[in-house]
Amino acid sequence: MIWMSKFMDNPGRNLGARARSERFQGVPRGPPVPGEAPGVAPPPQRCAPAPAGRRSDVDYNDVAMALSQGYPSELERELTLKDGSVVRIRPIRPDDAPRLQELHSRLSRQTAYQRFFAIVKRLPPDWAQTLANVDYRRRLALVVEARAGTGMELIGVGRYEPTDEQDTVEVAFVVQDSWQNRGLGTILFDEILRAAAARSHRRFRAYVLADNRRMLDLITRFTRIESRKTEQSVTEIVFTLLPERTAAKR
Repeated sequence: MIWMSKFMDNPGRNLGARARSERFQGVPRGPPVPGEAPGVAPPPQRCAPAPAGRRSDVDYNDVAMALSQGYPSELERELTLKDGSVVRIRPIRPDDAPRLQELHSRLSRQTAYQRFFAIVKRLPPDWAQTLANVDYRRRLALVVEARAGTGMELIGVGRYEPTDEQDTVEVAFVVQDSWQNRGLGTILFDEILRAAAARSHRRFRAYVLADNRRMLDLITRFTRIESRKTEQSVTEIVFTLLPERTAAKR
């Protein structure tokens, strides 16, 4: 169960041509990188390596401050899935960057394509670092981990990112293939929306492949749709939480 997120300077312009190269983990995209190979996802704007002599867009001092002062431990909890499997959900941490790369390497070609709208064979380290570093309010990601051997591995990620509209955030998530069809996608969807609402983000946007019926049905069942349009096989949905889900307690 996967949906994509994308940011474009003009969603209605050349959507089909740009869709495959302008989506990556909910990070806003700028114009295509000059010289990029057709059909290959270029690094997202915030993940692009900084030119020589310039800093990366990520301020790791600020991230360390957020981690020490604002890590939302209240979002940590264990979950029992419908098949009895026990997993743990928690906010992402900077040290999850290599785990994001490992998760990506375990995704099937189809799952990765549904997530990125492009063939991204390997998650570059600088992308992973940016995605693992959030401020827990304006940008937030939740990871799901399960025991694997003697340790824990990431099996899913959900996140929201700011948009150019102050009251709207964009949401996206991915679940590892072997953990799909166990109810985890629905849980992760609910958790990231509740976390966003608790931080005063009440309006959401998602971009989904038009043939991804499971995701479209999930959004329709559990939210109030404000707008929906499909262009070049990509559906853009803007929605809010249903009143009863906003008020419901865990």
